[in-house]
Amino acid sequence: MKGKIIKGIAGFYYVLCNQEQKKDNQSMNTTLYECKAKGIFRNKKIKPLVGDNVRIEILDEEKCIGTIVEILPRKNSLIRPAVANVDQALVVFAIKDPEPNLNLLDRFLIVMEMQHVPTKICFNKCDLVDEKEQERLKNLYQSCGYEVYFISVHNKTGLEDIKQLLKYKTTVLAGPSGVGKSSLLNYLKPDANMETGSISEKIKRGKHTTRHSEFFHLEDETYLLDTPGFSSIYIEDITERELKDYFPEFEQHEEFCKFNGCVHMGETICGIKEAVKDGKLPKSRYENYQLLYQELKDKRKY
Repeated sequence: MKGKIIKGIAGFYYVLCNQEQKKDNQSMNTTLYECKAKGIFRNKKIKPLVGDNVRIEILDEEKCIGTIVEILPRKNSLIRPAVANVDQALVVFAIKDPEPNLNLLDRFLIVMEMQHVPTKICFNKCDLVDEKEQERLKNLYQSCGYEVYFISVHNKTGLEDIKQLLKYKTTVLAGPSGVGKSSLLNYLKPDANMETGSISEKIKRGKHTTRHSEFFHLEDETYLLDTPGFSSIYIEDITERELKDYFPEFEQHEEFCKFNGCVHMGETICGIKEAVKDGKLPKSRYENYQLLYQELKDKRKY
């Protein structure tokens, strides 16, 4: 029987299988099986991932216990988070309470660019700010080629756009703790029974409520993967000279750089620095690029 791994904990994999299609419409009968992976995968150093499409052998139908006997070909696999067969990422930040950490957001966007995953940006709690602040963030990231959504889970605004964005796709839901990810998931799938977690009034940081990656089946061919909240992201596996390749908005201005391979830091004639100066590129993105460049350069020294 074929199915999808929707959760993995301590060597157990929970596989959701569609058993039969109802004649009336698209809804499926689904069963969740608790499975171990065959030893052959361990011998070959292959680890099943959340999101893997697999074939299982049922050991006990009544208790819903089985064994994973085959991992079907992956469309892709991510390192962080360690999941497979993802179509897109939806990164959620609060627009206020807490204030969005744009350096952290840019780090996440780089990691997804490195893994070739299309990413959409969602700002929650838009009821707490005026339209001017929404417009500022929208212009900032749309000018870099990213789709930007504004929602308020509290006021139930903008949520239908998110539902349409997710439809018929497998989406990674990510973001810092305390921005409303779990509340959004509860809206999209009310039976998820997620803890929402309160925000500490003193430090304005959310409690970690999601402790492992888990896929939720929203409707036919629509899956949402909730991941643990993050407060920091380290950029790895690239050098400081490669960093510019993960800022997609730089490309159209690089032809005005004097030198091939310009890294847009100390060069005197640089199309990127001129574009920032002329307001054609967001200043905050370039400042974060400078910080990350130096971080990668310093790390290489050690």
